[in-house]
Amino acid sequence: MSSVRFALNHMCAPSLGVESFFAAAKQLGIESVEIRNDLAGNAILDGTPAATVRELAARHGLAIISINALQRFNEWTEERAREAAELIGYARDCGARALVLVPVNDGSGRDPEARRANLRKALSALKPMLEAAGIVGLVEPLGFEICSLRLKSEAAEAIEELGAKATFCLVHDTFHHHLAGEPAIFPELTGLVHISGVSDPAVSVADMRDPHRVLVDASDRLDNVGQLRALLSAGYAGPASFEPFAPEVHALKDPVAAIKESMAYITGQL
Repeated sequence: MSSVRFALNHMCAPSLGVESFFAAAKQLGIESVEIRNDLAGNAILDGTPAATVRELAARHGLAIISINALQRFNEWTEERAREAAELIGYARDCGARALVLVPVNDGSGRDPEARRANLRKALSALKPMLEAAGIVGLVEPLGFEICSLRLKSEAAEAIEELGAKATFCLVHDTFHHHLAGEPAIFPELTGLVHISGVSDPAVSVADMRDPHRVLVDASDRLDNVGQLRALLSAGYAGPASFEPFAPEVHALKDPVAAIKESMAYITGQL
C-alpha cells in the first residue's frame, strides 16, 4: 500500500491570500494545492492574473492540482460553455493540471433519463475543450439527496461510454462518498481525493451539510481513514486534499498547526 500524499485546497484557510496559502502548504511539507474560483476578495475572483498565480506557485515549488470548480457543469448552456472556456483558459495559464466539475445540486435534473442525457451532453462538449488545453476534467458527484449526480458509478459509466478516460477522472470526496452510500470506489478512475470529517455526534447523515465538514480527527464519523486505506490498497497514488468547509475551521488563528495535527492523525491510523 502506497503512503498518502496530502494536498491543500484553499478552502482550508480561505481568509489567507493566495501567496500566504501557498506558504502555508510549504510549511506543512505539502507540494500540491487546489485554488478556487469562489473565494471573494481572493484569487481568482479578485482579478489576479493567471500568470501571477503560476509564478507564485513556482516560487514556492508547488504543483497546482486543480481549479475548483465549474459549477452546474451538467446543465450545458451557452453561458456554461463560456464559463468553462474561461476557467479552462485560466487553468492552462496558471499551470493547473485539472478543473473540478460540480453537478447541479438544487433538486432539478434528477429524472434518470434527463440525468443521463445531461451528463453525456456536458462531457461531450467539455472533452475537446479540455483536450485542446491539456487539462483534465475532474467529475465530482455530490452525495446530497437533491443532487443531479450522486453516484460515481453513473459518472464512470458515462466516461467509459464516451471513450474519455484520458480526459476525465473522478473526485472521491470522503464526505460525499459517505452521504451517497455507494460502496464502489473506482480507484483506477480517481484523479483526486477530497478529505474532510464530520465530528458532530448529533447530526444525522441525511442532514449533514458543508458547514459540518471539519478537519479529520479521532471523532470522525465518515471513516476517512477506512476510505483512504481502501483507495491506497487498491492502487490509488494521487493526492488527498484537505477541504473543510466548517466556519470554525476557517476561523482558526493557526490553521497550519490544526492541519498538521490532522495529517499526523490520519498517517498514524493508516
